[in-house]
Amino acid sequence: MAERQITDQPTLASRVQFAPGFGQRFVVTIDTEEEFDWRRPLDRTSHGLNHVPRLAKFQQFCEGYGIVPIYLVDYPIATCPRAAEILKEPLAMGRAEVGVQLHPWVSPPFEEELGEFNSFSGNLPAALEREKFARLHEAITRNFEAAPLGYRAGRYGVGPNTHKVLKEFGVPIDTSARSRFDYSATGGANFRDLPLDPWWIDEERTLMELPLTTLFWGLLRRQGPWLYPRMWRAPRLRGALARVGMLERIPLTPEGVALDEVLKGIDIAIDEGVPVLVFSFHSPSLAPGYTPYVRSEEDLDAFYDWWRTVFDYLAKRNILPTGLAGVMDSVALA
Repeated sequence: MAERQITDQPTLASRVQFAPGFGQRFVVTIDTEEEFDWRRPLDRTSHGLNHVPRLAKFQQFCEGYGIVPIYLVDYPIATCPRAAEILKEPLAMGRAEVGVQLHPWVSPPFEEELGEFNSFSGNLPAALEREKFARLHEAITRNFEAAPLGYRAGRYGVGPNTHKVLKEFGVPIDTSARSRFDYSATGGANFRDLPLDPWWIDEERTLMELPLTTLFWGLLRRQGPWLYPRMWRAPRLRGALARVGMLERIPLTPEGVALDEVLKGIDIAIDEGVPVLVFSFHSPSLAPGYTPYVRSEEDLDAFYDWWRTVFDYLAKRNILPTGLAGVMDSVALA
């Protein structure tokens, strides 16, 4: 099999097979990153870490449900003593897992020109993408005293060399692919036609792609992969189709997705036999005022209520939690 990139359409033979009894599981991933103004151009210094103490509450919250959260950490977090203080013990005890998230604009060395194109790390020269990853990987390993098990490119910005870097550093899982989304209009990757089931990126089966889960719901959901991209210039039409129950795209996230929507998405994922449901959110949503999704303490209460309802519903549907280690341990290699 020729060398494949993360964005290449996987073959049927490359689909991951899980051991009997694995069933369907779910994981909770956190893009653990600095706070910055999402409305302004990116820069290297205008960010904060005020929400970091809130990681302790979310960790405790997950532990109460027997869930192992996966913190995908970028450079400002990796070098934050308070973050390490909060997460080192859960990581050491197996109550949390850590991965790498590369925001190139705040990850040294700073050799590239700032701009939207270079905010996707996969667009950088291969040597620079590798060096930024290497320094971040080392900072996480040293400060959190744990080996990263996964990777998510900031802004989902994988490129033609990303898989080579992950294989070199022995990271077994990439979770950058956001199936059914296309970021190519702004210089990013196109994941529109990629599946929801995990697949092996390399022939040796040492690097797995674990895509984020996004479902289509509605009477036209079977046509969603074809129809939805053709409406990208018509957001009002997309909204109208969602309101009348014809077609809706539902990512598994509390950020901008209502409870009734995500429960529909979970049902569809179960019906379609998705083996691992991948949930995600950005860590600044753990405190009011840092993302568009949590502006007040009332919003934060609703955020936690969202997770409570989701965790209870998953338990009701017999979908068990797992982590990246659990995913790898359950792979059927034969």
